[in-house]
Amino acid sequence: MENKFLLFLFSSSSLFVVFEACTKLEPKAPEADSILDAPLDGLTYSQNRLFNAGDEEFDEVYITETGLGPLFVSNSCVSCHSGDNRGHLFTILTRFGQNDTNGNKFMSFGAPQIQNRALPGHAPEQLPDTATSSKFTAPIVAGVGFLELVSDADILSMADPNDANGDGVSGVPNWNKIPDFVVPSPNATTQNGKYICRFGRKASTYNLHQQTVTAFNQDMGITTTYMSQNPFNYKEGLAPVATADPDITDQSVNAVVFYLKTLRTPLQRNQSDAEVINGKTIFIQTGCENCHKQTLQTGYSPVEALSNKTFHPFTDLLLHDMGPALDDHYTEGSAQTFEWRTTPLWGLGLAPSSQGGQYFLMHDGRAHSIEEAIALHGGEAAASVTKFNNLSQGERAALIKFLKSL
Repeated sequence: MENKFLLFLFSSSSLFVVFEACTKLEPKAPEADSILDAPLDGLTYSQNRLFNAGDEEFDEVYITETGLGPLFVSNSCVSCHSGDNRGHLFTILTRFGQNDTNGNKFMSFGAPQIQNRALPGHAPEQLPDTATSSKFTAPIVAGVGFLELVSDADILSMADPNDANGDGVSGVPNWNKIPDFVVPSPNATTQNGKYICRFGRKASTYNLHQQTVTAFNQDMGITTTYMSQNPFNYKEGLAPVATADPDITDQSVNAVVFYLKTLRTPLQRNQSDAEVINGKTIFIQTGCENCHKQTLQTGYSPVEALSNKTFHPFTDLLLHDMGPALDDHYTEGSAQTFEWRTTPLWGLGLAPSSQGGQYFLMHDGRAHSIEEAIALHGGEAAASVTKFNNLSQGERAALIKFLKSL
């Protein structure tokens, strides 16, 4: 009996040791502030279910049988937005066809985007002769639901087209036409039949529904009831004919839109660090905050977790003259070729995690460090670059540490 009891104790102890050993071998869960694909706190049960459905669709890898192509750039949303973060040069987009504010003159040539890959039996697109073009890396998508809910009135209040305050910054909104399938906000401001847009490198897209439908179509060749014709290669003689049977349902599209809307905003790290706090002060003093507005407000949303919230994206959603070095001679909507939307800085410090361990910043990934990205700023940002260049080594280090904390 005693031997059986000792055997039981030995066996129980062994199991405990094994359990403890396995527990120690388990990988440590990532910190919440390093995750960008988490849902908002405060979603209801049904909203979380819809979020998860959209998440699955966002991660779906499409094949021929599920609607991919015949022309495409990539085969999934997540391949361009790994971890819902910024994209890599491997999935860069080529936009083409508009060199002034009069509209795109190359629509019959497959504009505004090159589909550089094709299914067997089809030829990928090539850039038409004489068409101006620009390359765009995929932007971060975490927090975009908050950006959608910034009111037109707030965007206009940040605009200063004539630089009335004399700070050298004169941001303007991108007024653009919107497709028939897009339903504008009830409080939308219009100008000559155009709306204030806010998504995309040139802020040419109105809302997340338009952004999602367009990405399915232009990036993956996926048709919907909203955009029912496949991308076409004019040299191959493919006609832009609408398909009678869309590749994915409205339900799938709407799930992805809801997923994007209800992604949590990126969380700042090391907020109490003295150098980070000093870096934020320097960020403001150098004038960076004139465009990269740290605090914005959402308006009303039927999703309570999004409604009337203060958040910190570090953007004004406006177009700014970035100088001749960043003029690609291509544009969208009412933007000039040298104008770019202020990129949100949230999640900046996490960018290398989705970009192969290093930075690929600016609209086309040409900058491989934050310092290099700052140096490329011109036009309205030239004065801030000069102030940055005049900082001491310690002040620069503090500023960069602050930016990496975002």
